[in-house]
Amino acid sequence: MGKKTTEGKVLAQNKKASHDYFIEDTYEAGMVLTGTEIKSLRMARANINDAFATIRNGEIHVHNMHISPFEQGNRSNPADPTRARKLLMHKSQINKLLGQSKQEGYTIVPLKVYVRNGYAKLLLGLGKGKKQFDKRESAAKKDAQRDIQRALKERQKVAR
Repeated sequence: MGKKTTEGKVLAQNKKASHDYFIEDTYEAGMVLTGTEIKSLRMARANINDAFATIRNGEIHVHNMHISPFEQGNRSNPADPTRARKLLMHKSQINKLLGQSKQEGYTIVPLKVYVRNGYAKLLLGLGKGKKQFDKRESAAKKDAQRDIQRALKERQKVAR
């Protein structure tokens, strides 16, 4: 029997990331939280739309990730809701990410926040920025796929 992993609901998601970047690889990282931040996260009071990750001194940090203060919290609430938070990853993963993100046009983008086995996790993506014509091309593909699905659904209704 393998280790049982249960992934809870997604607490915060960066929907703009797939629009602005080609996501080539994903990594899961734990987060170092203080005070009542985990309670706010479990209430889905987080925003990662403007967040980004950096690597310094062999450690990875996420910046501009907003976790609202917990209302019933006491003085252990952090003062700054957008402070830089340390992420927990294996050194080999951090070194691999560092090497890949040094390439031209690549960045580390937070994709979603969720809870797995009681621990807050952040899914990071290695993304290459899209140009404007790439965004239009992606939107056109999405529209075409939607039209195909709609036509198939209509066809199934007629067949019944």
